[in-house]
Amino acid sequence: MTTTYVLVHGAWHGPWAWDRVVPLLHAAGARTTTPDLGTPGDRGLHDHARTVGAALDAVPDDDELVLVGHSYAGLVVREAADAARRTVDHIVLVDGWAGPDGAGLFALAPQAFADAMRAAAAASPDGHLVPAPPPAAYGIVEPDDAAWLAARLVPQPLRTFTEASRLTGRVDAIPGTAVHCRPSTFPFDRFGAALGYRTRALDGPHDIMLTDPEPLARLLLDVRGPGKPAIQKQEARSLE
Repeated sequence: MTTTYVLVHGAWHGPWAWDRVVPLLHAAGARTTTPDLGTPGDRGLHDHARTVGAALDAVPDDDELVLVGHSYAGLVVREAADAARRTVDHIVLVDGWAGPDGAGLFALAPQAFADAMRAAAAASPDGHLVPAPPPAAYGIVEPDDAAWLAARLVPQPLRTFTEASRLTGRVDAIPGTAVHCRPSTFPFDRFGAALGYRTRALDGPHDIMLTDPEPLARLLLDVRGPGKPAIQKQEARSLE
């Protein structure tokens, strides 16, 4: 059985966030798809969950399906999995925001974070898009990587942070793993543990898929069914 990973990027990012992880998963015989949540317009959490749901529906029914959400996309992937037509075999949160039905990002985040995001949106030209924080906010400080990331970050609709999850409870029957990066920025390990997910720590910044793709890829491969090939240790591919 082939494993397909649906890799969902977080706020301010795009499918390119997974560019260093994808070839490592392919080298181990897996397939990947990377939905784009960055469609222009004032879209919210539920719109993004439907986008991911369409990607899930396109995965062949006989594939093992692992759904991965980074940061804000933790909320997205859980809502998408809850409503999916086909079975999701495992959910992985990578420093992911997540909670029960009715939880939204601002409900989970510190008040100071919510206030700062609202103020940033209010000060933007259209009043509803939050400008992207600088690369250092994601732990990206190496000059070349920081310049590469800064050129690609995009504004994020405020609605994605204010809308509350709509869950029937179906998602809670899907096994899950919550990866939390160290040193931590927010209590992502506690979010996962509260959902009954296995928690795993990785040393690296919030955007660990850019700085440490190989350990992350190995962890993602670990959640597959038995008998699947592992990746060989190799030098991570640089982005250009």
